[in-house]
Amino acid sequence: MNREDRAEKLFRMGYNCSQSVFAAFADCVGMTVEEAAGIASPFGAGFGKLREVCGAVSGMTLLAGYLKGYSDAKADEEKKELYKLIQTMCGEFEAEMGSFICRELLDLKPGEDMAEPAVRTEEYYSSRPCVKACRTAAAIAEKYLVK
Repeated sequence: MNREDRAEKLFRMGYNCSQSVFAAFADCVGMTVEEAAGIASPFGAGFGKLREVCGAVSGMTLLAGYLKGYSDAKADEEKKELYKLIQTMCGEFEAEMGSFICRELLDLKPGEDMAEPAVRTEEYYSSRPCVKACRTAAAIAEKYLVK
């Protein structure tokens, strides 16, 4: 099973978009799916259902930080390279999906759809771009982060 399929499978199991992408690479970061899902859990639905940056993008960038991040506060060159990588990855996601903002992907107004998480049904999966977003973010992450 490739990373895109893993991300989709995890999303269809009920994990949020960020969890689905990050946990699709759990083996690459030395974690179980459950550990990876726990770390990525707050970033779903555009950061805690605030509908800001798409959770799939957050999962992808979380993975980038884990695999390519820097820890030295004075690592100017590493920071520059990481930000360039994130901009490239997010640019590819935006080119494919039309945006990397959750509310824009779902065609929502600011503050709309902030209540309880949606019930996952087949109609839910077919009416939203979330599965495609998870697959797209996983493909981009694999392309740039996992050789």
